[in-house]
Amino acid sequence: MNYRPGRIFLSVPHMGGHEKNYVQKALEDNWVATNGPNLPGFEHDICQHTNARHAVALNTGTAALHLALHLLGVKAGDEVLCSTFTFVASASPIMYLGAVPVFVESEERTWNMCPETLRDAIAARLKAGRRPAAIVLVHLYGMPAELSQLMAVADEFGIPVVEDAAESLGSRYSGHQVGTIGRMGVFSFDGNKIITTSGGGALVTEDQQLAEQALFLATHARDAAPFYQHSQMGYNYRMSNISAGIGRGQLEMLEKRVKQRREVFTYYKNQLQHIEGLAFLQELKTCFSNRWLTTVLLPESHHPEQVRLALEEANIETRPLYKPLHLQPLFAAYPYYGNSMSAGLFERGLCLPSSSSLTEEELEKVVKHLRRVLESV
Repeated sequence: MNYRPGRIFLSVPHMGGHEKNYVQKALEDNWVATNGPNLPGFEHDICQHTNARHAVALNTGTAALHLALHLLGVKAGDEVLCSTFTFVASASPIMYLGAVPVFVESEERTWNMCPETLRDAIAARLKAGRRPAAIVLVHLYGMPAELSQLMAVADEFGIPVVEDAAESLGSRYSGHQVGTIGRMGVFSFDGNKIITTSGGGALVTEDQQLAEQALFLATHARDAAPFYQHSQMGYNYRMSNISAGIGRGQLEMLEKRVKQRREVFTYYKNQLQHIEGLAFLQELKTCFSNRWLTTVLLPESHHPEQVRLALEEANIETRPLYKPLHLQPLFAAYPYYGNSMSAGLFERGLCLPSSSSLTEEELEKVVKHLRRVLESV
């Protein structure tokens, strides 16, 4: 990351003030470990904010997804259906388990997994004698997927769903926090997310047994014995008490941070919507997006890289939309179902600076330079 003075970043942490109180208390009490009172406190707070029944705080969202798939019994050689238009961490845990990712294309209204294509993919895999073990469904850039339709398809075929809501804490579908509707859900608290623990994640579920098993596996799968005894493979995935303290302070500000991110989106839309060929991703009636990142589709006359480099000259960080996973060298050999819609989004899309701490002056600067580039002949 380029830290030139005066730089406007894509998405940065935004402290609320109480984080230091939780951390200071942990330091005073010498709870500098992967246990301590902030951990159950943070998990309780996650449940309060999401209405999930159980939460397990972990060191990354990727770890949470890995555990979720493990708990569903995904094993080497199994196939897991996965959104193609997403970050690599949505699919890499599938490969951790030796399983096979099968990529499913997006639909145009939310840019998330297409229910019709999901049905086609399941039918094709069943015809080939391969029954998918799970579905990893992503809520991209904070926009909820078409959950009612997707869950109906998954339920019809009896395939469990893990919601990758890494970018979507505070987003809702029909009034429900995304990540709490499938069998399990995962959140990320990386430094660029809407709230942060400086790096971390969480698994949420309605199933107490799954939550207990996730915690067991995340702490090296240590058996109940007065000495270190292990009967199965575990992982070192637990969040630290210090990080959980940061998260507790951050969660106190979640509603405000969602409001601020949505205001950033509204500002960009109001200032830029008159530019011919520029398009914003809109919410469906059933969706409430946290607007983690404001994304735009550029006029066909302007390539995202051209615009990105022009804004970089003005010390403004932007980012192309995700390159679909089925087009990544890492996943080139794996099955894909769809019409290449996400490839078209990748060719036209750009993420704009969206931090909740952006000042009016900074927003004006971004709009000024973006207009200059897009309105040039």
